[in-house]
Amino acid sequence: MKRSLEQELLKWKDSKNRYPLLLRGARQVGKTYLIEQFGKTAFSSFVSINFEAKSEATACFESLDPEEILIKLQKIIDQKIEPGKTLLFLDEIQVCPKAIQSLRYFKEKMPNLHVIGAGSLLDFSLIDGKFSFPVGRIQFMYLKPFSFQEYIHGREKTNHFEQILKLANNLSTDIQLHNEMIKLVKEYFIIGGMPAAVSNFCKTLSLNDASKVHEILLSTYQADFSKYSTKSNQKYLKTVFLGIFQMIGQQFKYSKIDAHFRSRDLKQALNHLEWAGLVSPIYASSASGFPLTMQIKQTRFKVIFLDIGLVQHALKIDPETIFEKDIIQINRGAIAEQFVGQEILAYTDPHTEGQLFYWQREKKTSDAEIDYLYTIGSQILPIEVKAGPFGRLKSLNQFMTEKKSPLGILISQNPLSFKNNILTVPFYLISYLPILLKKLLK
Repeated sequence: MKRSLEQELLKWKDSKNRYPLLLRGARQVGKTYLIEQFGKTAFSSFVSINFEAKSEATACFESLDPEEILIKLQKIIDQKIEPGKTLLFLDEIQVCPKAIQSLRYFKEKMPNLHVIGAGSLLDFSLIDGKFSFPVGRIQFMYLKPFSFQEYIHGREKTNHFEQILKLANNLSTDIQLHNEMIKLVKEYFIIGGMPAAVSNFCKTLSLNDASKVHEILLSTYQADFSKYSTKSNQKYLKTVFLGIFQMIGQQFKYSKIDAHFRSRDLKQALNHLEWAGLVSPIYASSASGFPLTMQIKQTRFKVIFLDIGLVQHALKIDPETIFEKDIIQINRGAIAEQFVGQEILAYTDPHTEGQLFYWQREKKTSDAEIDYLYTIGSQILPIEVKAGPFGRLKSLNQFMTEKKSPLGILISQNPLSFKNNILTVPFYLISYLPILLKKLLK
């Protein structure tokens, strides 16, 4: 199944000023599969070195000289590696820190060789700082779970989506198509974007089979705790991991996870889950200017999990409930907020990790809150996730007045519309937000 990152990889391949590439992302999001397909279709030859499966390859990187490394690697694998023709893929590269260091010298001494590194727990090696990282000599890309748009292609519903987009250019909607797309959104709430679950469901259309995949993935993530935490700290990791699903859509409080553990122990566990790519924080920002990161409160934040399908499974939400109810009513709107945050991250520049922000009025007498802040050009726009066509938009209007925002965004189950400077966007059109906003902001 197609991933949108393939186009970025092709641009990287053809770039005249190309750097060795590190592909980052959580375990099981499809990094290895994507690079293998890319290597086999876009290059004359493809060489894959997995440092976990082929531990003897580690010795090839004792010297950081690219020529010496290739001579030793070719001897081990009995395969030629030719600059300009071969893609060299260093999988589970975090097992061999010297391989990460060597990327600098591949850039400097052998720039014609295409080299990509990836690893399921790569971020821990990068954060550890136990080796000299080749700053300025490596390019990053980030792979996330299937976006809703990628899911639509996998489900072979591309025609539906293309028709929707043609109508969206004129801010109009076909109600029948709209209802069909909402059903697919609800389906995505259950299946999510993990490649194994998406692939399985597209083949069998069995919700039960997808649920089994979710259970395996959640168990796998917990089994990984031993790889990046001491035995004594694993209890904190498990506590946060199991408690985090109930906290989605709420301001994160360590005491709500477990009042018997110290906050600093739970905070360290949460940091580890973030480094593993399993959670993304949403920080409160005053939204008074750019960059939003300069105005955040480190102690005031929410979180979303890696994937909505895994969240749905962990919360044991009945699929029938999802199909029958208004999206915003499912689990008090938390699932809808998970979806919107996941979608915003999915469509950010793949060369950056992506960050999420929300706004909360600082006055003690006010409880105004905006679910997400969206930046486009020089504008900071508020996003509310609501049920009704307009509902109670007090917070949205307060933000627009205080921050002089030209428009607000309401994401809901309702058709696309623009009224009173509020752009109502159905859940399935989040990928199209930049185009809609550029038109309106003109």
